[in-house]
Amino acid sequence: MSYRCEQLTEEKVFKDPVHRYIHVRYKVIWDLIGTKEFQRLRRIKQLGTSYLTFHGAEHSRFNHSLGVYELVRRITENFTGRDAWSEDQRLLALAASLLHDLGHGPFSHSFEKVFDLDHENYTKAIILGDTEVNAILRKVADTFPEEVAAVINKSHEDQLVVSLISSQIDADRMDYLLRDAYFTGVSYGQFDLERLLRVMRPKKEQVVIKQTGMHAVEDYILSRYQMHWQVYFHPVSRSAEVILSRILHRVKELYQSGYHFKQTPDHFLSFFKGDVTLTDYVQLDETIVMFYFQQWMEETDFILSDLCDRFVNRRLFKFVSHHIDFDAKDWQMLYGAFESVGLDPTYYLVEDSTSDLPYDFYRPGESNERVPIYLLTPDDELIELSRLSTIVDAISGKTRSDHKLFYPRDMIERLPDSEAKNQIISLLKMTGRTGKNII
Repeated sequence: MSYRCEQLTEEKVFKDPVHRYIHVRYKVIWDLIGTKEFQRLRRIKQLGTSYLTFHGAEHSRFNHSLGVYELVRRITENFTGRDAWSEDQRLLALAASLLHDLGHGPFSHSFEKVFDLDHENYTKAIILGDTEVNAILRKVADTFPEEVAAVINKSHEDQLVVSLISSQIDADRMDYLLRDAYFTGVSYGQFDLERLLRVMRPKKEQVVIKQTGMHAVEDYILSRYQMHWQVYFHPVSRSAEVILSRILHRVKELYQSGYHFKQTPDHFLSFFKGDVTLTDYVQLDETIVMFYFQQWMEETDFILSDLCDRFVNRRLFKFVSHHIDFDAKDWQMLYGAFESVGLDPTYYLVEDSTSDLPYDFYRPGESNERVPIYLLTPDDELIELSRLSTIVDAISGKTRSDHKLFYPRDMIERLPDSEAKNQIISLLKMTGRTGKNII
């Protein structure tokens, strides 16, 4: 099938702090940017709660989506004229890259966990549903929405196009590393983007890298590793995420118990009931969530009021890095000690674990198997990256994990001296890898 690819009479450009300019030549791309579903991404932060740790991290999913589109535009421009690439593939890749994050909810992953949602399912629903996005995609071809959705959920038969936005070295990761590093003010996410773009080549199943670009790939992988541990998994941001999730759990619990709200959570009701419509989902963004949080600071329920005040005014939980072998008896004692002083451990003693696998080679049959990065030799042979890179080989298949216990130090400090308070302090020290800064 040949797509209808109408060009704009004049190229449109966006100024961008990371890529300098973002260029739009296809009318369908310009029209998609103007839809209400895409404009909603302006009201969804790219890094969720990280703005409470890195004050510059106020950038949005809208910024990032344009950035991914621009990288795919530049990559595919280099592919033009090569045997393995066509203009239809290019338009498909551009549309999919632009829309790949369309279904993200407010505060993204934290919100998804509480309500058991999947943003990729909502991305697909927006693209295929009765939306402005769908109507514009159908102007290209009747099947174009289905094609774009298939690329985003990685089921499309053209895995080369899929690999541009979903692989171990794709435009999505390249943009968010550079963009997040820029807005958080750190240097960890920097890598040689220009070199990577020059050495990417299209093969039938995926994008590969010329062997001469191996060091640029090493730089990229190490940058990703550092960003995860210095930015994405920062314990202060995780503390904010813990409080955010506890707020939503508390509101749901109060609603189900018949609690009378001063500010009824109207925008959340369908989420509590499990009958969320596409309209409900698209209408909810972070401006609305923050409105409710500020209103709920005045609720008579102490836990909800306190948690909302903590999130809005950045009075976050403290933490200890704990041993995963802290046994059940110790946990039971710690929970009991919290309850004995009037602190509900469901909301004020929260365990959070996170892990990252910086790079993995193909392990057929294993869960979450990953397609490796291949290097293209001068003899046109493909060799998996870790076979040639000693740096990548050293970290391949190695998962790093971190376990933390979050709690309100300020509340414990205000407790009157008692056996229960001393027990809490003692158990927190025992739980942590260090006894420092418990209170």
